[in-house]
Amino acid sequence: MVEEARQRQDNNNNDNNKYHVQPAISISDLLPEHWLVRARYMLPIAIDKSKSAVSFAGKWKLILSRLQRFPSCLSDLSSHPFFSKSSLCREQLQSVCRTLSELIQLADLCTIDSVVEQGVRPGKLQMQSDLDAVSGKLDLNIRDCKLLVKSGVLGDTLQAEMLSGGEIGSWKDVSELLARLQLGHLEARHRAVEGLLELMKEDEKTVSAVLGRSNVSAIIQLLSPTTSTKIREKAVAVVCILAESGNCADSLINEGVLPHLIRIAEFVGSVDREKALISLQCLSTSPEAARMIVTLNGIRPFIEICSACGGDTISQIAAVGILRNLSAVPDIRQSIVDEGVIRVMLNLLDSDSIIFRSKESAAECLQNLTASNENIRRTVISDGGIRTLVACLVGPCLPDSVMIAINNLIGSATPESVISLNFLPSLLHVLSSGSVVSQQAAAATICKISHSTEMKRLIGETAGIIPTLIKMVEPSSSNGTKEVATQAMSSLMGYHSNVREVKRDKNSIPNLVQLLDHSPQNTSKKYAVTCLLRLSVSTRCRKSMISYGGIGYLKKLVDMEVHGAKKLLEKLERGRLQTFFFGRK
Repeated sequence: MVEEARQRQDNNNNDNNKYHVQPAISISDLLPEHWLVRARYMLPIAIDKSKSAVSFAGKWKLILSRLQRFPSCLSDLSSHPFFSKSSLCREQLQSVCRTLSELIQLADLCTIDSVVEQGVRPGKLQMQSDLDAVSGKLDLNIRDCKLLVKSGVLGDTLQAEMLSGGEIGSWKDVSELLARLQLGHLEARHRAVEGLLELMKEDEKTVSAVLGRSNVSAIIQLLSPTTSTKIREKAVAVVCILAESGNCADSLINEGVLPHLIRIAEFVGSVDREKALISLQCLSTSPEAARMIVTLNGIRPFIEICSACGGDTISQIAAVGILRNLSAVPDIRQSIVDEGVIRVMLNLLDSDSIIFRSKESAAECLQNLTASNENIRRTVISDGGIRTLVACLVGPCLPDSVMIAINNLIGSATPESVISLNFLPSLLHVLSSGSVVSQQAAAATICKISHSTEMKRLIGETAGIIPTLIKMVEPSSSNGTKEVATQAMSSLMGYHSNVREVKRDKNSIPNLVQLLDHSPQNTSKKYAVTCLLRLSVSTRCRKSMISYGGIGYLKKLVDMEVHGAKKLLEKLERGRLQTFFFGRK
């Protein structure tokens, strides 16, 4: 009896095989129209059998409601102008047919004939699982059909096919892979992101040219914690390439990539952590992204990475870079200070084991933090910030940001406390050997600390500072360098011994006189006049000024009402008359 029941069931299964996708058929030879006919033939059979199922009636009712949505989906898909030209349509209809075939088989096992007459009763838990699975596939088929019709995927892939030559890395290849990121089950999307990553390594520009907002969103969805590790690693790699290129930064941010990347960055030892941090470093250059990172409580992971001893160098470089980028946004500076960023940056600068690139970013972070907020400046000073920064001045590779950060802080500290740190020899080193930016910051620092007579004396007595400032106002120097160096000289010359030091340098007067030029580009005029006025007490200096054409320059400056120009002109003209009447001495 049992054998007869099994035989009848086998015969019944054989009868239903005509509804199934036949593996012997070469699917590459079938057009989308063939699969559409097959799907439309199988759909009413699947609906009828779903209605006849008696076991698990609740689940079959849900399945039936989904099946009843298919006619309109198939109609919309088949009426699309690119339907017959797209391999995506063919593959989608194949998937629909496979789902319907599986559903028909399950429905046969739940009919009255199978349960009562044949005595075949499927396992309850297994059948529940199978029905849930097929229901999920139906949902996926419906979603993908709608996506093909409404998203523009079909048009994008067809246009790419027409514009490409069919080579690897062509628009056609990229467009199809991007479309597959949004279609099908997770494993299919895994293969798509894997192929996309390979193409991006060869030609990132081609991929970026085809990317759309929906594609970016599909990639970001693969960063979900529910996604398998392998898929997530490849998705993070794709995001990293896009972030580094800068082509899709706004789309990545707007589609919600930041929370995913921050979550990945929190897991120590994660393979994709490094690329997540690099992506965040690139994206955080946007003030909008920087504010979002702070709102998402994303500062702490970066602080911890920077604080870790013997941590991954690349991760640390990226983490310091992120904090530097955040510090560039004025309205969130206090937030990162509250998380302890100042102490962490100072520790990085103090450490001998930290590479230059991390130290450079740490110094830039402190430069940004001290740019405008007095409370933050005082916090940096109280944490020993000036001592740490001054110690960095004599290194072989001086980051400009170190000197700029000192210049930012110097006005909030007492000059005496700064001088006690052996600051002046370090300052001379920067003036002599630093970059143009560092030299300008150093000269500006002299202006800030040389208010008192005693400080003017201490600076002037440091051998080499005044001659170096005189050299900085040579004609070959930039206008910015000339201006700040001349301003520093005019401040130091408020002390009489420093005037003698300037007078002794044979280049001082010719360099200063050429700064009397009236052109708008010359912003050093008023400081040059101040310096020359202090030197004009000497007859020899006045004669030298006249010989270098000082009177002609000053006449134009008097017309421009430059402060001190009239007084200096009168001195020079009076000296010229005395020479005319009484002869040269």
